[in-house]
Amino acid sequence: MADLFSDEYMKGYLEQWNAEPGLSAALAKINFCSVIAYGFDGEDTPRGVLTVENGIATSAGIYNGETLSWDIRASFDNWNKWMAKPPGMMGLGMAYTSRKMKFKVGDYGAMIKDPRMAGPFIKSFAVMGRVS
Repeated sequence: MADLFSDEYMKGYLEQWNAEPGLSAALAKINFCSVIAYGFDGEDTPRGVLTVENGIATSAGIYNGETLSWDIRASFDNWNKWMAKPPGMMGLGMAYTSRKMKFKVGDYGAMIKDPRMAGPFIKSFAVMGRVS
């Protein structure tokens, strides 16, 4: 497996994202457009970034100063745990309230209250785990 959030990993994530109707098609229905960064807690900048236009991932790679819609951070161990066994709504809430998952940019509260976004967000963890 490519190093988590490396350029190679993020390009594989883009492919897996677009292959998963629970992400791409579901988010296309709400015209979801975002620049999503992923990284590790305690680091100054995120590692990887994914650009999504109308639900479809259009570019991915290492973070290079892009203006972000979302910047999601967690420890390496927690990312791996969630990719192996994606959290449900309750697990996601626990991860957020216990600060195991942090949103440096983005409104977690607004996202989690909207099932059109919350479901695909949870699905994204399973998709991350498919990247080889």
